[in-house]
Amino acid sequence: MKKPAIGYYFLSILTLGILSCSSDDDLAAADALSKDKSAVIENYATIVYKNYQDAYDGAKALQAAINKFVATPNQENFDAAKTAWKESRESYGQTEAFRFASGPIDDSDGPEGLLNAWPLDENYVDYVSGNANSGIINDPVKYPTIDKAVLEGLNEKGGEKNISIGYHAIEFLLWGQDNSSPSEKKSGLRPYTDFVDGGTASNQSRRRAYMVACSELLLDHLQLLLDDWKIGGAYRTTFLALDKDIALRNILTGISTLGKSELAGERVFVAYDNQNQEDEHSCFSDNTHRDLRLNLAGIANVYRGRYTSVSGSSLENLITKKNAKLGAAITAQLTAAETAVNATAIPFDYAISNVSERPKVLTAVNALRALGDKFVEGGKELGITVSSNLPE
Repeated sequence: MKKPAIGYYFLSILTLGILSCSSDDDLAAADALSKDKSAVIENYATIVYKNYQDAYDGAKALQAAINKFVATPNQENFDAAKTAWKESRESYGQTEAFRFASGPIDDSDGPEGLLNAWPLDENYVDYVSGNANSGIINDPVKYPTIDKAVLEGLNEKGGEKNISIGYHAIEFLLWGQDNSSPSEKKSGLRPYTDFVDGGTASNQSRRRAYMVACSELLLDHLQLLLDDWKIGGAYRTTFLALDKDIALRNILTGISTLGKSELAGERVFVAYDNQNQEDEHSCFSDNTHRDLRLNLAGIANVYRGRYTSVSGSSLENLITKKNAKLGAAITAQLTAAETAVNATAIPFDYAISNVSERPKVLTAVNALRALGDKFVEGGKELGITVSSNLPE
């Protein structure tokens, strides 16, 4: 038998060495990717908890302002309560990025509908223009008691617009209906005397009790989320134990769905298309422009891995590390969406009704939709199937 040449042995050994090195490199890369994913997931959980903690603190300050107004109902305390409501929205608005992510906020028994449900049918709660006796407040026969249990039980009873509690119920109680033309750039003009015995509207004590109960319920429902997301909390423990790709899919689905379907679609385009201020998110206070900016800020927080004092591993870094070109494209689209949303006129009802301002709103819609699509691409690059559609 002819013996193989020495070169054959050398080539074989070299090939085995290359394959061995390649295998080692692949294992190292896979291990590094796994650690990167874990770090992103851990940082996300930290951001979620911190954001909900800030929302709770904001709701606590709102409750204090409401209690002060109820104890001493005057214009100064009424204005302070309105300011506290707007300030409480600054943190809560950013938490919307945690929705649609299979988390506790909007699961089958989640508190989202008790916190931020909208649009609200005003005459379910209180008097409206043309009907001084409408609403729970003005029906002491049917609703003799106004307390937390009663109001929570009435939320969305008989219809999804029958919203009795949450941020927007408090907003309506503080501002009343916005019946002015968008061109006037005015919010609702409810007088503080609606809450003063013998004042401008009947059932003043019931109106005071209603607002106090709503403020207490905000804290109750935000506390549920804090308990779920704290270190050792039930959902946080479950979330961190998920398969890494499932956890990342949930995170990406949350921000892509909020951006493309909920924010671009339900919260902006519907109002734009109808040119109806009743369809805007915070229609009583004319604070919708802040809602939109804060919702997008929440998306940016999640993608960039940063929120106030929290900063860590991010989806942005993870995707960019895998595909630098795609990572740069997603970052650019996020920046474009921020620019477009920030360019929309204030207040939002003016932005959707003024002929010269409407194109800017549509530009924002398109930028948000494109951003949602980019997040889906980012998930695909990571081998994850991400949805940007609202759940059925």
